[in-house]
Amino acid sequence: MRRQRATSGVKRASERAEQALMTRKITGSSQAERRRSSRERAQIQVQYESIDELFTEFTHDINEGGVFVATERPLDPDEPVELVFQLPSSEDSIRVAGRVVRVQTKEVDGAAGMAIAFDPLDAAARAAIDRLVRNLRSDGR
Repeated sequence: MRRQRATSGVKRASERAEQALMTRKITGSSQAERRRSSRERAQIQVQYESIDELFTEFTHDINEGGVFVATERPLDPDEPVELVFQLPSSEDSIRVAGRVVRVQTKEVDGAAGMAIAFDPLDAAARAAIDRLVRNLRSDGR
């Protein structure tokens, strides 16, 4: 049963990735073109849960509106998720809610994972994430 579920999960992810590729070919737009601001590369440990499992993964990139989590086992698109992570410049953990807006596989886009858009953030989380992104941008120049 578990093997069958894992196989169907891979198949679903592959179908979603194929659909995303077709959408990009038809519309000529990519997720990056629809973003309000560019993402900055950042490898930050992040934890989140599904119905029956706790995951610890790493981010691939982040911006003020969301994060891309590198994972071979992404959640389904439009699934709500609560993330807990510790920003490099802080000792406190940040807890944010969001929603999976895109899933991609290695075969299609080069990095397997899921893009998560943040729900509205509280003032402390917003300030900490904004500060991190500003620092990443200034370090990259």
